[in-house]
Amino acid sequence: MVAGVWAELTDLVLPAECAGCAAERVPLRYGVCASCAATLEALRPGPVRPTPAPAGLPGCAALGAYQGVLREALLSYKERGRHGLARPLGLLLAEVVALLAAPAAGPPGPVLLVPVPATARAIRARHGDHVRRLARHAAGRLRRSGWPVAVAQPLVALPRPDSAVLDSAGRAAAAASAFRLRPGRLPALRRTAEQATVIVLDDIVTTGVTLAAATRLLTGAGVAVRGAAVLAATPRRRA
Repeated sequence: MVAGVWAELTDLVLPAECAGCAAERVPLRYGVCASCAATLEALRPGPVRPTPAPAGLPGCAALGAYQGVLREALLSYKERGRHGLARPLGLLLAEVVALLAAPAAGPPGPVLLVPVPATARAIRARHGDHVRRLARHAAGRLRRSGWPVAVAQPLVALPRPDSAVLDSAGRAAAAASAFRLRPGRLPALRRTAEQATVIVLDDIVTTGVTLAAATRLLTGAGVAVRGAAVLAATPRRRA
């Protein structure tokens, strides 16, 4: 559905290295060289499932594995201040949403995207909520393709340790109290969700505990979640 993502974006020669391969002095399209853009566009979303899967985790789909060009592009976007990557990565995330939300027959119905929120500390460090930006661009791409899409933010992230420094048990413990609902938004959220396919969004899935925690909160509030869409899935490695 989103074939030719970079083809529709203006080529810009920027004084920066490629976000995917670190090549310098090459034409960049929103921070990525033509070779890396082709690599990303060749990825096709598919189902992923952490093993073991935490309780409450919905069906998940990812654009690809958290490695190579996709990993470097995500790191450049999240940790290296390359905010211009939000648009092309958001357009690619729309492909994953389409896989989860596409009806068996007929035109697409309403879709409600719920991005997993960042903590206040992460928002300050990254100058904004990186998943919310991705959700906005994904929604725009889907709308241009004829999908009725809305983005909701019923969740608030509570302070928690950086998941990058935690093991599986630590991630699970942190995720269990990672979010709270915005009570004032629940009535409108329930009304919208009754007629829409609800998809939770994040950038990366590793153990799945964050997506499961967000989904459990929504389900407990009467909002049925169809699935979770992410850009990358981290391969699990056992000792």
